[in-house]
Amino acid sequence: MYGLGDVGFFDRVAPLYDLAMPPADGEALAAGLAHAECPIERLLDVGGGSGRAAAALTGPDITVVDASVEMLSRARRVRGLSGLAGDAGRLPFRDASVDAVTVVDAFHHLPDQDAALAETARALVPGGALVVREFDPDHPLGRLLAVGERAIGMESRFRAPDDLAAAMDDAGLDPRIVDRGFGYTVAGVRR
Repeated sequence: MYGLGDVGFFDRVAPLYDLAMPPADGEALAAGLAHAECPIERLLDVGGGSGRAAAALTGPDITVVDASVEMLSRARRVRGLSGLAGDAGRLPFRDASVDAVTVVDAFHHLPDQDAALAETARALVPGGALVVREFDPDHPLGRLLAVGERAIGMESRFRAPDDLAAAMDDAGLDPRIVDRGFGYTVAGVRR
């Protein structure tokens, strides 16, 4: 899910990650998930790391999928979540087997974002929703974040909301920009 340099970074910072990161925006995630055209019973939190975003959600059966074994260990141990080591570009789930997917503050770490979108579309049931909560590289704080991540050796690739929405459309998802700002949310519903 993350470029190799990013996985190593997250493995190293896993014990401190939740101390440094604010809670996920549960309201923004709920607003994105509200676009689903089916009941959400099974949700994947892709790039979910320590389960920070999953902790902001209630209701569905949630599986955290991440490439960082140390972050997944925290999701399991600290939050009691189901976790699976995996690559967003090759999700280990059957076609049309999940109702929703979230990617929170992690999409910019995915080495093959288009493959991740295609895999998500494949795994979603028709009417299921992908909700991406990300940072806008056109926002002043987003530019600063991008520079900071490059400075520490991350392979991050940020996308603006309209660019992400267009990529979702290309992957077979009907995109909706839910909110804008430094942190933004785009939902894509599988056609």
